[in-house]
Amino acid sequence: MKKLLVICIGMLIFSAPYVVKSQEMTKEQRISYALGANVAESFMSNEISIIFEYFQKGFEAATAGNNQLSQAEMQQAFNDLNQMVEENKMKGSLEEKVKGEKFLEENKKKAGVITTASGLQYKVITMGTGEKPTATSQVKVHYHGTTIDGQVFDSSVERGEPISFPLNGVIAGWTEGVQLMPVGSKFIFYIPSELAYGDRGAGAVIKPGAALIFEVELIGIEK
Repeated sequence: MKKLLVICIGMLIFSAPYVVKSQEMTKEQRISYALGANVAESFMSNEISIIFEYFQKGFEAATAGNNQLSQAEMQQAFNDLNQMVEENKMKGSLEEKVKGEKFLEENKKKAGVITTASGLQYKVITMGTGEKPTATSQVKVHYHGTTIDGQVFDSSVERGEPISFPLNGVIAGWTEGVQLMPVGSKFIFYIPSELAYGDRGAGAVIKPGAALIFEVELIGIEK
């Protein structure tokens, strides 16, 4: 796999710098392009700096069967890479946590925002009159999720279809918050990182350490 990554990176960097349309590619070209783009995006997302001159040297040497690094040196290089990735994640997570904490500190001062003992914040948009779910209930909801900067990462509202799930199978902020809602309610939840996805993040939009905002409508409890 490591050899494949090196080859893909070399293809991405040293190909002629022109734009090619996907419909003009052969199947093999599209596979090669996708692998190159995927590797580049991986390095960019992890904020890894690459010295292109040495990429080229390594690529040319490997294709000529004349790799100048021993297996031990190659392994150490990849160990160093993994360490850089982890350090960047920790740095990014800390920055996101600080940003989230500042947001939540200001948000709790706003009219109508209630903060629970866990640090979850919520605001009632509509208070229903139905039954409240328990932590093990199967609930049916509509929801709209954004980062604190307003970037949408998931929305059943935009898809036009509500979703059902067991309340003990989601993030802690949801498990706690939805239990506060009688059926027919619509709340906004402001969820700190530790009640959301923590240091692991989720997908391309939810960064490690991120606080999240959900607008949730509890449609029903499924028996």
